[in-house]
Amino acid sequence: MPGPPSLPTDPSHPYIRMPWGLGPLLWKTAVILSLLLSSTALSPTSGQTKIPLETVKLWADTFGRNLYDTVTKYSGSLLLQKKYKDVESSLRIQEVDGLEMVRKFSEDMETMLRRKVEAVKNLVEATEEADLNHKFNKSLVFDYYNAVLVNERDANGKYVELGAEFVLKSNAHFSNLMVNTSLSSVQLPTNVYNKDPDILNGVYMSETLNPVFVENFQRDPTLTWQYFGSSTGFFRIYPGIKWRPDKNGVITFDCRNRGWYIQAATSPKDIVIVLDTSGSMKGLRMAIAKHTISTILDTLGENDFVNIIAYNDYIHYIEPCFKGILVQAHRDNREHFKQLVDDLMVKGVGVVDQALREAFQILKQFQEARQGSLCNQAIMLISDGAVEDYEPVFEEYNWPDRKVRVFTYLIGREVTFADRMKWIACNNKGYYTQISTLADTQENVMEYLHVLSRPMVINHDHDIIWTEAYMDSKLFTSHAQSLTLLTTVSMPVFSKKNETLGVHGYAFLNTNNGYILSHPDLRPLYREGKKLKPKPNYNSVDLSEVEWEDRTETLRTAMINGETGSLSMDVKVPLDKGKRVLFLTNDYFFTDIRDTPFSLGVVLSQGHGEYILLGNTSVEEGLHDLLHPDLTLASDWIYCVTDIDPDHRKLSQLEAMVHFLIGQDPDLECDEELVREVLFDAVVTAPMEAYWTALSLNSSEDYQHVADMAFLGTRAGLLRSSMFVSSEKISNKKFLTPEDEASMFTMDHFPLWYRQAAEQPAGSFVFNLHSTEEPEGSGEPVVVTASTAIAVTVDKKTAITAAVGIQIRLDFLHQLFWEATQQCSAGDGLCPQSCQDSDLDCFVIDDNGFILISGKPQETGRFLGEVDGALMTQLLSTGVFSQVTLYDYQAMCTPPHHHHSAAWPLVSPISALLTATRWLVNELLL
Repeated sequence: MPGPPSLPTDPSHPYIRMPWGLGPLLWKTAVILSLLLSSTALSPTSGQTKIPLETVKLWADTFGRNLYDTVTKYSGSLLLQKKYKDVESSLRIQEVDGLEMVRKFSEDMETMLRRKVEAVKNLVEATEEADLNHKFNKSLVFDYYNAVLVNERDANGKYVELGAEFVLKSNAHFSNLMVNTSLSSVQLPTNVYNKDPDILNGVYMSETLNPVFVENFQRDPTLTWQYFGSSTGFFRIYPGIKWRPDKNGVITFDCRNRGWYIQAATSPKDIVIVLDTSGSMKGLRMAIAKHTISTILDTLGENDFVNIIAYNDYIHYIEPCFKGILVQAHRDNREHFKQLVDDLMVKGVGVVDQALREAFQILKQFQEARQGSLCNQAIMLISDGAVEDYEPVFEEYNWPDRKVRVFTYLIGREVTFADRMKWIACNNKGYYTQISTLADTQENVMEYLHVLSRPMVINHDHDIIWTEAYMDSKLFTSHAQSLTLLTTVSMPVFSKKNETLGVHGYAFLNTNNGYILSHPDLRPLYREGKKLKPKPNYNSVDLSEVEWEDRTETLRTAMINGETGSLSMDVKVPLDKGKRVLFLTNDYFFTDIRDTPFSLGVVLSQGHGEYILLGNTSVEEGLHDLLHPDLTLASDWIYCVTDIDPDHRKLSQLEAMVHFLIGQDPDLECDEELVREVLFDAVVTAPMEAYWTALSLNSSEDYQHVADMAFLGTRAGLLRSSMFVSSEKISNKKFLTPEDEASMFTMDHFPLWYRQAAEQPAGSFVFNLHSTEEPEGSGEPVVVTASTAIAVTVDKKTAITAAVGIQIRLDFLHQLFWEATQQCSAGDGLCPQSCQDSDLDCFVIDDNGFILISGKPQETGRFLGEVDGALMTQLLSTGVFSQVTLYDYQAMCTPPHHHHSAAWPLVSPISALLTATRWLVNELLL
């Protein structure tokens, strides 16, 4: 991974921050809004009127005082703070024990994952027993539910063969797909004959899994998909679905290519691919050879190690940087190898013995150094014929123990050298195959997996395999399923015969290879047009790419090694799609999850993040206030488990909570602590509805256009809001609606207005500009949110419990601002129109350098450095602002041509506004 670039110096860079303590104008009113007015306060350009700094300060003080009074009044922050203060005597604040928390989470996850393992074991036992009792019948005739053909009818309206009626119903547990939870269905790739005797016998034998699938799901309703993949190519999936071909009518999905199948069927392995690039391999042969290598690479995973050596008159590594070593076969390296293989050219005469010697030496060195997979080792020889004296190489490196298996792939239709290629494979415990066409590649490559699995079969090693995170988009490519990250637990079958920690913290999972399994900052998708697609390396994002402040990789190393412990780090947290940044000190707590390759981490920000407020209220009082029409709950938070019992799935979280509190459904499981927090918040915040209503009714005509609405949110995910104007007059109709994910409580994050307020001193307001959903030029005003945190202090410990704010109209801010600029200091005769003169630039900007108010409406919301780079340069040089460097190692863009990098860095999402800043492309890695 490249190191951090040098600190950028371009003043138009968006990551600019006004340091606390240097905000020169609004701190007297405790409003967290950084205000600068006009370049005249610094150095006026030619022709501009110089306004004394004292006058500018007077304007700022007046504007800040009036603004603070307005947002305090309309938000009701003082009333809400008082309501929490009134109940302080009944509250207690508990300090969070991070290590104890991470251990508890680990135990809970271990219990949950163990149930998944037990489900797989049930399937293994049932399958092996069925296989033991099944006698192969070459003439077997058997109708089964073919996933592609079910519910299909012919021209006469009759069901087609293998396509009987198959009842499908939409199921929320399975992403609202049409499924059959009583039966499984069977899928086969297009190149596998659906009535082949091997297929029919396997499908017939595996019918015994249907009741096991159902029983597993009933025992553990949190299970999702259950699979059985056969070495013959059929794939049994529960619940049953209808499978749809791609747009070309082809079924390319082959379960034997999936990571969970391959990792269960083989142990970790070190593989050196040796490719003949001599002149005889030109044309179709080379095309087949390249496809063969690509297919072999697809069978490898992050537990495997690989390299590729090409040979003709001499040998060379196709990636010189990997000379003499093996590299982890994660997705980035596999794709990199594929690109390099595509560029190979043929020439000269093949000298295979030197290439084989080099391959054996690499494997020997890694084995002796205890590196690589420390398990299977193999050489894949791909050639149109071996003609040299290769036997001495095997005598020197592989005989008599034959620890390295050699697999040979004869390319082309010629059979002249078939005996020699067979001899090499058979005398080195490998497998020989001939690949004559591109269509033959898949089936022939898969044979090596069966050979590598022989020791496992002999020893009956039922290893439990957990895959890396993946999106099975190939499986559901034709279904309207949201792309979500999955992990699969699988075991070989032999013939025997998401808890939210709060605004100040989060949890994450990573594998023993350092890859992220789950993290709130993991962004596995990118947008292409209107569609979301997985990034090329979505499942090989390293922990160091997300927790990038871990420069020494102390956290990463400890978690890979499965250690238990803690550490602290100073971090920069980007917000609002990278436009804003928080400076925090986080405490990291981590431990392993027993019997899995995963480690769990919990992060708590120092200060508020390490305290929990515990309140108490009666169920009767809480229920009364919980049912107010202005109250909603975070829709995808899990207050009660509604996904297990089908009768509960129709309940909203609020409805489920009510059922739980009144004892209507004793089988309903709810988080009692979280429910108590919600009840307490509902009671304390209930008076806000009456306050906002009275304010709306009693406001004079002049103040009806101050704000659109007031809102509050609590740490327990409770949300209240009240509109000061009718719905048709609201400026931003999207704000605080379910479609407005950035401003709502979601499973992944707290909204921006809450998050920023919670990290600042209680009582200080944070301002953010929200653009309207209306098209440009519609005449609709844009709005600004102003929010502040509410804190409770008990026994000298302070916890943030809520945030309250208003959606304030930008036109009102302009009015308030221009009125403030009419103030004059003693003896100043320039004032009444000075700031509104056409030759002056006046700005109100936030603490990240974005313009909230400008004399030119088109500049609102833009970065000051883009609008006036000279002014920003002066502000940087005088220390009013400081420059902040952030990195985004997950960013990507599609290269226009082949490049050695699997993913290029991409600048911030707002880079479209900063096209003139060349260093964003040349220097900044975001």
